[in-house]
Amino acid sequence: MKLVTGLGNIGDKYSFTRHNTGFMVLDRWTVKEGLSFKSDSKLKAMITRLKINGEDVIFAKPTTFMNLSGEAVRAIVDYYKINIEDILIIYDDLSLDLGKIRYRANGSDGGHNGIKSIIQHLGTKNFARLKVGIGPQPNIPSENFVLQNFPKSDLDTLKEVLDKCITSVEFYFDNGIEKTQNRFN
Repeated sequence: MKLVTGLGNIGDKYSFTRHNTGFMVLDRWTVKEGLSFKSDSKLKAMITRLKINGEDVIFAKPTTFMNLSGEAVRAIVDYYKINIEDILIIYDDLSLDLGKIRYRANGSDGGHNGIKSIIQHLGTKNFARLKVGIGPQPNIPSENFVLQNFPKSDLDTLKEVLDKCITSVEFYFDNGIEKTQNRFN
């Protein structure tokens, strides 16, 4: 069993903000598959399941808000007994321009509080990530920028990158992190 967690903040006022890009990837994917999320208070997340290449994959959107995402990831990992190497976290990245994605096998939190929380709760930096570009950031504080909605002028690029993320995750499950990095980074 594998876990794909998209990071974001719950609530309508955050739905189309840059910080919810991880949620957007999973939402777009589940709509294409005809699936819907179910809230699980015990796991602190909205959950759905999908078979990819014959393997059960849990899609999760934490309901803890971004800065506490690790609580949900830990709860899901413990409940389903998921190995760290079977986790993929999808989240927004200010340092990448909109339309760009980057896979990493591990690393620091890079200033992202959701990733910081996950590292803290899992006790390791060694989990795969898919960073989705939301930049470039104008000369405003990052906490203000990430909570802004995407402007209408970015919607076509946003749709393209969400689809690119889905394609790349399917490739990742077939080919592993190194080949996926070589192809999509």
